[in-house]
Amino acid sequence: MSPMLTIAKREFRSYFDSPLAYVVFCLSFLFMGVVFFRGLLGFGGFWQANRASMQQMFELIPIGLTLLVVPVVTMRLMAEERRSGTLEMLITLPVKDSDVILGKYLGALGLVYVLILGTVVYPIVLFTWPYQLGPVDWNTVGSGYLGLVLYSAATVAIGLLVSSLTQSQAIAFFVTFFALLSFYFLSRLAQVLPANIGVVLNYMSFEPHFQPFARGLIDTRDVVFFLSIAALALILSFRALERRKWA
Repeated sequence: MSPMLTIAKREFRSYFDSPLAYVVFCLSFLFMGVVFFRGLLGFGGFWQANRASMQQMFELIPIGLTLLVVPVVTMRLMAEERRSGTLEMLITLPVKDSDVILGKYLGALGLVYVLILGTVVYPIVLFTWPYQLGPVDWNTVGSGYLGLVLYSAATVAIGLLVSSLTQSQAIAFFVTFFALLSFYFLSRLAQVLPANIGVVLNYMSFEPHFQPFARGLIDTRDVVFFLSIAALALILSFRALERRKWA
């Protein structure tokens, strides 16, 4: 097994060796269940939509990932290693810096994907036997999950970057939280700013790039956007680790 996969496996298992993964899973499903079925925070509940659609769920999950899951999952990735001094030991081992960054990234991303996979139970239960609440476009459901996969890849990479720049898990959590919240809702701010500035902010915002996936539309520009954000954040994380190693 390659060093990258070894680190990824260790990181993924470490979440389940502590209460962190279980707390995140329970709070996430509780939050999504209440908001999805009853409506809250400006979201209409599933029963209020009067149509068989999972669009509400795909519009809701990124909010949950931004507010809770990604900041909590990524805050300890590099910050804890730096605080405890184990990062120095790790980077002196015969492994590449890229293996450390990608291994930790894949471990955290794997946990987020497990959480997203758990939400598949919603369309299965609601739109298959014995309930069959109505016809559902499974292509739209597939598009929504593709959007979540790409959105998670970008946001986890940003969380890893923030964690690589600080020794404090609390600072990593709050900076990631506000960074992701800002990037997601930049399009709302763009509506009240001059057109030339608004266009730039609207393009940088995550929401306009994710919404087409929730509606069943796959645009290669949106795919490239999220992959580019993930790649850029990983490169910067690698540079941060490399700088610390030589320092």
